[in-house]
Amino acid sequence: QVHVVESGGGLVQAGGSLRLSCAASGLTFSRYREAWFRQAPGKEREFVAAISLSGGGTSYADSVKGRFTISRDNAKNTVFLQMNTLEPEDTAVYYCAAGVWRPDRHYALGANYDYWGQGTQVTVSS
Repeated sequence: QVHVVESGGGLVQAGGSLRLSCAASGLTFSRYREAWFRQAPGKEREFVAAISLSGGGTSYADSVKGRFTISRDNAKNTVFLQMNTLEPEDTAVYYCAAGVWRPDRHYALGANYDYWGQGTQVTVSS
């Protein structure tokens, strides 16, 4: 049985930092592309960042580029999202997702991910 569990969310002031973690079990982690999505109240879920199987390739939404960094540790089945210079607009529930890599699966589409965590709340106060 696959489990994906996020942690590290919380309340932070604008300009601050948080580091999210996502631990996966029950799957061959190194075969899965990993990504972070987020959903703010009243808005649709949106792509934040994705990382390739080895960690050598990363992609980001324009809104977080230069502020967020995604990384992974395949030995620990864990993916991270370092979030710096946080803004109130970053307030959302952040979800970790794992998807078997296939060349026809675009990294930014949530439908292309097989397993999701329960989410962790990030609140940025102004």
